[in-house]
Amino acid sequence: MKKTLNSTLSLIISIILVVCLVSCNQAQNADLWENAAYTSDAAFGNGVKTVEVEVTAGEKSVTFTINTDKETLGEALIEHGLVSGEEGPYGLYIKAVNGITADYDVDQSYWSFTKDGEYMMSGVDSETISGGEHYELTYTK
Repeated sequence: MKKTLNSTLSLIISIILVVCLVSCNQAQNADLWENAAYTSDAAFGNGVKTVEVEVTAGEKSVTFTINTDKETLGEALIEHGLVSGEEGPYGLYIKAVNGITADYDVDQSYWSFTKDGEYMMSGVDSETISGGEHYELTYTK
């Protein structure tokens, strides 16, 4: 009888924990997009080079199509107010993308930078663009 009661109690506690974790995760994802400037795909600029930047935070993502004459991805993103951050020893340290802030000092979150799914060894401000590239900025925690 005692063993059955312990098993039942353990099962109930496990279910409660799973429900809480799922609810907290959904609330956190919704909060991430609360200050987003764009919640659907958007296009910017009139330049001759076209790049796509997919922004993902939590379960949601948007893709920005940027037409630019700028030389680097960082210049194109800044030109349209899509990123902000701080200049560091390695270039621009992105803290906000599309109004969504990631701050490693606060909660160990940051923006990862990839091209076609591969991590970049350079920052956005030193990534030369020629057109046709697909980049990703992903909120990571």
